[in-house]
Amino acid sequence: MIGRSEEYAKMFELEGRLWWYRSLHERVQTILAQQFGNRRDIRVLDAGCGTGGMLDFLRKQGYTDIKGIDGSDDAVTFCHERSLSVTKVDLKHLAHFEPEVRYDAVLCNDIFCYFTESELPPLLAALANRLKPDGILITNNNAFSIFRGQHDIAVGILRRFVLADFTPLMPAAGLRISQSTYWSFLLSPLILLMRQWQRLGLALGWQTAENARSDVYLPSTWLNETLYQVAHTEQNLFARTPFGSSLLMVLKKSHKSKKS
Repeated sequence: MIGRSEEYAKMFELEGRLWWYRSLHERVQTILAQQFGNRRDIRVLDAGCGTGGMLDFLRKQGYTDIKGIDGSDDAVTFCHERSLSVTKVDLKHLAHFEPEVRYDAVLCNDIFCYFTESELPPLLAALANRLKPDGILITNNNAFSIFRGQHDIAVGILRRFVLADFTPLMPAAGLRISQSTYWSFLLSPLILLMRQWQRLGLALGWQTAENARSDVYLPSTWLNETLYQVAHTEQNLFARTPFGSSLLMVLKKSHKSKKS
């Protein structure tokens, strides 16, 4: 999404309020609590932190050792407006950034979709190399090509994933998939209908790729809260669901990596 200043501006404005961001932030914090309990002194890196909404959320939850990196000047500027510790780093060159520093948790949300098939394995290996022996990598990703729509075009998404796409990549990166779930399962019919309508509009010429708009906008207050409550209920009811527009994974170093 680098170079799309208007999308970063919308993200900065809405991350703390839009139902989807709120749901993702809570899911990540739940995973951190499962792994580290009530500790708030764990070292956390948000790789591809965007405008800093996740870091801001974690700071409000009491986490004290958090930092971010992102390859966009726009994103870093917005993060600094939040007084967050964020450095501009192209994730394609992550292996060269502070190679000696290790983290309890590395977050990398909705970033893999911008990397080609040949670029993703080195990124996974570089992220794994940032983990402490018992650290975790939390990554959320755009899922299922059937959900592709105007949003993908607007923010430059190259591809969507299913769990099977990641399984063969783990051994070479020194990682293993500890947990995984698709989410927005309960809302998937609504999201799918909206995305299919977007695709129809593009096919019929009602919309053009040049004028494509992302789904980052705030609906009415009651609708936004309703969508959030549905997503929140889903998280509380189901540890894992088989379908949704996002794929959330927790990755850990493989046993081989721990011994090395």
